[in-house]
Amino acid sequence: MTSDAAPGSSVHLNDVNMAVEDVIVGYFVKFWRLPAVRRYFHWMFLFLTLLGSLLKELDVVPQSYFSHRRNAINVYFIKLSWGWTLLLLTPFLLLVNSLFSRSVSFLGRRVCALLVATGIWYVCTATFVYIENVTGSCYETETMAVLKKEFTFKASCKQAGLHWDGFDISGHAFILAYSALLIMEEMAPMGSMMAVSYSALPRMALNFLYIALNLIVIIWVWMFACTAVYFHDLSHKLIGTVCGLSAWFLTYRLWYLKPLSPGLPPVRHLKGQKQHA
Repeated sequence: MTSDAAPGSSVHLNDVNMAVEDVIVGYFVKFWRLPAVRRYFHWMFLFLTLLGSLLKELDVVPQSYFSHRRNAINVYFIKLSWGWTLLLLTPFLLLVNSLFSRSVSFLGRRVCALLVATGIWYVCTATFVYIENVTGSCYETETMAVLKKEFTFKASCKQAGLHWDGFDISGHAFILAYSALLIMEEMAPMGSMMAVSYSALPRMALNFLYIALNLIVIIWVWMFACTAVYFHDLSHKLIGTVCGLSAWFLTYRLWYLKPLSPGLPPVRHLKGQKQHA
């Protein structure tokens, strides 16, 4: 009797889990469908940069767990933020777009969008490091009283236990803003998928990835706010933020609208394609 009941219980539990996932997914889809959210989401990063910098300058925000660079989220998530973004976004992108179309060229365009994004991330972060190197100098301590001319690069200076002072464009401000906007754009097809009937396994996987992507966006926005309040000068954060917003705007608002581009994510299901294996 026990062995007969177990499969039924398992099926029932799966149905409950799927129902819960569907509800959570529904709330997130409704949020991203709000016109004001998509219209003003990118402006929020500029607002946070300016407001956070003002609060930092006034020194009115008390120190907290997130004001320390060694906090767990910074060490295990933000330092690896692009890896987390790709880890969650790549399978979601492949799965959701394969449910729209099994065309290799169709999927290839979305993969190209990720490759473009990765190229932007690499070029921008490498440029930030280069600028900090060419504009900086190595000092014995943070007081910058004793100059150590023998160290001409930040890496060697830090390895020697010394202090490097250069124009440090905020890589956190750039990558967190850019990653959040990239995820927002590539999650767009999920609204259409709710109206499509497909089998349980891909549905559960897609729901899980979509929820995880939304949670990672929440983390990125929260840590962006912490960066704005606790770290860097205004100019460092502002340039990093503008670079992130510009990278998003030039691709998803300009280039991807052109024929010779990866194009935008699909936002409607194909006619007659109601059931997918």
